[in-house]
Amino acid sequence: MNKRVSMLFTIAAVAVMGATLFGSTYTQTQISGQSIDMSQMDMDMMNQIRNMGGLQLVMPQAFAETDCGALADTGRNVVEFNLTGESVELPIMGGKTYNAMTFNGQVPGPTLRVTQGDVVQMTLTIAADEVTGHGNDMHASQISALTFDSVNPGETSQYCYIAESAGVFKYHCSGVHLIGMDQHVFSGMYGITIVDPADGYKKLMVEKTSGSGELDRMFYDADALEFTLQFNQLYLNDDGNYDAGAMFQHHNSATVVNGMQFSYVPNMLHNILLKGDADKNIFVAQPWNGLENKQYQSQLLYVENDQHVRLFIENHGNEPVFFHIVGEILDRVTQGNRVQSAATETWLLGGSQNMIVDLIFDEPGAYALVNHDYAAIYTGGIGLFIAGDPFGLNPRLVDAGILTDPVPSYAYALGNPSDAVPPMGMNSIAHPAVNVHGLYTDEVASEMIDAGMIPLWEVIPTLPPVPYR
Repeated sequence: MNKRVSMLFTIAAVAVMGATLFGSTYTQTQISGQSIDMSQMDMDMMNQIRNMGGLQLVMPQAFAETDCGALADTGRNVVEFNLTGESVELPIMGGKTYNAMTFNGQVPGPTLRVTQGDVVQMTLTIAADEVTGHGNDMHASQISALTFDSVNPGETSQYCYIAESAGVFKYHCSGVHLIGMDQHVFSGMYGITIVDPADGYKKLMVEKTSGSGELDRMFYDADALEFTLQFNQLYLNDDGNYDAGAMFQHHNSATVVNGMQFSYVPNMLHNILLKGDADKNIFVAQPWNGLENKQYQSQLLYVENDQHVRLFIENHGNEPVFFHIVGEILDRVTQGNRVQSAATETWLLGGSQNMIVDLIFDEPGAYALVNHDYAAIYTGGIGLFIAGDPFGLNPRLVDAGILTDPVPSYAYALGNPSDAVPPMGMNSIAHPAVNVHGLYTDEVASEMIDAGMIPLWEVIPTLPPVPYR
């Protein structure tokens, strides 16, 4: 057997044994994107490989208790987490849409927040009109992978686990019979679980220096204003469908943060306030400018100066995330409830890695959060934190009657974007207000408005004008 035939045999054997082990639920889009054309292979050879028996999945039985009834009787706090799997069309840059797969009609899926030691009761329901099944692998769990098997359209599945380890953990569509989970994840079926430490978060220590160079340690209370930032890529063809061939070559079509490109940059309101003209952009890329974009209009992230800020960050994608905030230092980096670094500029996250960043924004200003891979920046992996009142808007907002008194951040006037605000947990500082922003269906956005979040596209036109000067 020559080397080329031997290599093809090996590839075919892996492919067939993989299909035997996991089953095959690739959609036609994925099949066409593969570099191996199975239809051109010798079927006699394929059948011989299949008749060899494939692989038998043998799993040890020494897993932690996962029976929901038994766990409910342990006296632990039980947190229900209900997800639905549904495919929808969602917008991308350029006025186009793509065929998204979602948990609960949004990308990323809802953030689950629990305390270390809680029982998570996860229930996944798949809409009857879905063309394929979906599953859910929760990385915060320590249970058999067989539990994450895909759920067929029109059916519901449930499992339970103890959130034993504190930290940030990915969850995503997966299943023993779901060999095409890459399509599902890169089409939007991912989210995070935040497991707060049982004894709470720690105070933040930041080293400062005096004029003589002597060190002075500043301590900040453990309570913090919190944000979630979830990085990923899109691999799409011109029709808005998933392109597996591009994924295998790492040729992504977009870099997204919380599901969207350039979603935390200025919009037309900021243009008006700072330039006096809605059409004069103040940032290099403002693709979601107008109020007609509704929940998709870009929004900035607002913090106070000298405030403890905590970021929960996850890399869901194929590409590394070199997380950096331009003009700031990451005062503390924690992974797996263990401090990894203090006072660092950039921290690297591989695929399916996470961290918690604690920092203080010392001076008023605009600070860009980036994946410090230039290709990632230019394709959407950038956003802006606005600390304090760097543009001197307080007097103008007070004069216009929008504010009664000066405020320490613009969040008091506009709120922070909902897709970046996690559920309240241990040591959380409540955001002054939250606006409806994110890759949501209109139905999800309406539910958020009903829950009291601000639809800025409705509110902004009712506000008194702010004179430009």
